[in-house]
Amino acid sequence: MTEARESAGPHARRVPGTPCWVSLMAHGLAATEEFYGELFGWEFRPGPQQLGPYVRALLDGHEVAGMGQLPPDHRLPIAWTPYLAAADVDHTADTVRECGGTVAVGPLDAAEAGRMAIAADPSGAVFGIWQGAAHLGTTLTGVPGTPAWNELITFETESVAKFYETVFGYEKEPVVSADFDYVTLHLEGRPVAGLHGVGHALRDRGPHWQTYFEVTSVEAALRQVADLGGRVLRQTHDSPHGRVATVADPEGAMFSVIENPH
Repeated sequence: MTEARESAGPHARRVPGTPCWVSLMAHGLAATEEFYGELFGWEFRPGPQQLGPYVRALLDGHEVAGMGQLPPDHRLPIAWTPYLAAADVDHTADTVRECGGTVAVGPLDAAEAGRMAIAADPSGAVFGIWQGAAHLGTTLTGVPGTPAWNELITFETESVAKFYETVFGYEKEPVVSADFDYVTLHLEGRPVAGLHGVGHALRDRGPHWQTYFEVTSVEAALRQVADLGGRVLRQTHDSPHGRVATVADPEGAMFSVIENPH
């Protein structure tokens, strides 16, 4: 996890398959901006409006995430969505379909930002595909308030790993454990994302991608989430990469916060 974050930067080449952006579609954009602005110290400026009102979140002047407003009649789950880099989004979208996935939006141009599509893997987990302009995308990493990791929570990893390997060229590295179904996806020898098979523990949510954001203190972040109208879904626990907890914003969008030991 740490390697993937440290290798990114404003001049890093976006290897196809690299998580390069995270975006949240919510119903109340102004209230959502207020929540994340308070929690992570983000500021906002307008972004591409092809899919409706949209803002880019900035930290110390660097773009770190995006947020848009869903139409009132939209019934999709409110969720953070990672975007995976592509050299040719149209070709990648065709490959998604050929491998049993679906493409729900696009490919379409997003003003000067690049070209994008929103897709789902064969299990139904939604992700974005981004053919970005060279100067756009998440460039600030490894500091509080930035995306630190993206993880697919799914039923089992074996079949879905083949989909992502074929579409994006990942190499997979299983975590060897009798009771832990986990695969790390690698590009050019570095970890960029994880797949976590949890079986029937998914319940009614279904397979989904989950974004981790770095914070200075998980406990402080949990108190702030609650004060701002969010909920704690899983209390602080230790992981191989640092202390972590899972929360939801006031509209129910799930994400994790991680306190990374430096």
